[in-house]
Amino acid sequence: MKHILLTMSALIALGACATTGQTGGGQAAAASKAGASAAAEGKVVRINQDPFPSTYKAYPSVTTLIRGATILDGKGGQIENGEILMQGGKIVAVGQTVDAPADALVIDGRGKWVTPGVIDAHSHMGDYPAPEVQAHADGNEITGPVTSEVWAEHGVWPQDPQFTRALAAGVTTVQILPGSANLFGGRSVTLKLVPARTMQGMKFPGAPYGLKMACGENPKRVYGGKGRMPGSRMGNIALDRQTWAKAQEYKRKWDAYYEKVEKGEKADAPSRDLQLETLAGVLSGDILVHNHCYRADEMANVIDMSKEFGYKVTAFHHAVEGYKIADLLAKENICAAMWADWWGFKMEGYDGIKENIPFMHAAGGCAIVHSDDPNGVQRLNQEAAKALGAGRRVGINISEAEAWQWLSLNPAKALGIADKTGSLESGKMADVVLWNGDPFSAYSRAEKVWIDGALLFDANNPKMRPVSDFELGQPGEGDAK
Repeated sequence: MKHILLTMSALIALGACATTGQTGGGQAAAASKAGASAAAEGKVVRINQDPFPSTYKAYPSVTTLIRGATILDGKGGQIENGEILMQGGKIVAVGQTVDAPADALVIDGRGKWVTPGVIDAHSHMGDYPAPEVQAHADGNEITGPVTSEVWAEHGVWPQDPQFTRALAAGVTTVQILPGSANLFGGRSVTLKLVPARTMQGMKFPGAPYGLKMACGENPKRVYGGKGRMPGSRMGNIALDRQTWAKAQEYKRKWDAYYEKVEKGEKADAPSRDLQLETLAGVLSGDILVHNHCYRADEMANVIDMSKEFGYKVTAFHHAVEGYKIADLLAKENICAAMWADWWGFKMEGYDGIKENIPFMHAAGGCAIVHSDDPNGVQRLNQEAAKALGAGRRVGINISEAEAWQWLSLNPAKALGIADKTGSLESGKMADVVLWNGDPFSAYSRAEKVWIDGALLFDANNPKMRPVSDFELGQPGEGDAK
């Protein structure tokens, strides 16, 4: 990204606008005017809004036609004996029959199923890689309840063997979040599950940043146990509100600074605060809020707080009691990233039910199946199947085609990338999985996985089963030894 002069809303974003490169006409004019002033006085602060840019480049691909498969398009549709064409890293056509070039590689999909790649909206892979040792524990900055200045991407280890295990399970994209020890845990990053030497080589191009927040037991236990605030749910909200008030003031100072710059007046830039810069980006609507929260009452409190300070909650994560306020979450257009049946492992998880996900879907909400676990990420299709079955047993008849939205399009919406991936539509990234049977069956597995049209996993070809650098040379380790 270029170093450009921004109005405050763009300056502090470091998020969606920062990564798409789109700037409104008014902002562009202000930037031009401020740039002239900067040239005259040489004092205008210029901040690189994308200091760790994505260097992701799709792997080489060939034009590929899958023929005769059952296709779940990710947006609720199902095509029997259908065809899908991938070319130039994109999905070109999906339908009963499609026109394909004569030189296309044709794959027989009879008896098999095709879906969009699975997207895990809640992962800590890379930040808590395998082997699970203290030297690898980089997902929680447990030195203060407000650490919005830290970025999950700076703890990602690209050699984590868990990445390739997830890929082999049909997962093509993940959001890596900081842990939930803190009220403000830091920024998240969205990655594509491709082998790369650096985090930036995996970084999903154009994906906005997220802010991980947490409420409930975790922050009050971690810091209350140290005899400091927050030690209660009252303290959680109080410290949240105080921090948002500081962020509002920080944003006002930068807005005032740029207002003077645009008028050609002499102005001194405020001191840069990385902690508040992230929060100001949220207030500008450019960084998405992902809030760890279990109880219904706490989610309602957070919604009220977000309205008080003028930000939007994109998704509640875990949302074990989401079913109690499914209508409210649907009304507020807030996604809920949930487990199929994890419950009871602490008090705030005690009231979980297996029908949580289908109840959310039935209320018109944005339901997501997530993992929060390096083993669970390897069977998210089965997690979705469990939720689907639980719903049907209580009379909520959701089709498999609808349910696949929980694994692809809905998490894509929550991550701000639904215009690029999450469904099998012409022009979108060819993130595609061929399953050897019904993906809602415990007996089915991902047979082939494409990311941007490049075949990166093939269960039938040992040479197409990636092994991380960390595993190379270790007897008995890896996917293909």
